[in-house]
Amino acid sequence: MKLSTHVQGEFTVATIGEARMDAAIAPELKHQISQLLTDGSTRIVLDLSQVTFMDSSSLGTLVSLLKMVGNRGDLIIVGAKGIVADLFKLTRMERVFRMADSVEAALGAVAA
Repeated sequence: MKLSTHVQGEFTVATIGEARMDAAIAPELKHQISQLLTDGSTRIVLDLSQVTFMDSSSLGTLVSLLKMVGNRGDLIIVGAKGIVADLFKLTRMERVFRMADSVEAALGAVAA
């Protein structure tokens, strides 16, 4: 799984470099993001702008990661579009996750 990270202010921005988020990459995604949390990155922006398909196993992984973060940090989903955004809306997960159109919008909303 391709995941690139960089620090921007207080946040670690994790960009998924895959077109598909499915059962094949969900365990590795969970491992890599949980490792960021273990290493002390509790404010994470997860950039899905390159993802064009996401299944329920990946959505379940994101819910699990949100629970890991809990009250000690932030997990903001950015860049969800098309089928991916539709999945969040269909499952009403856009009400559970903090979401933004872009990394800049997410960081701007937190700073405001």
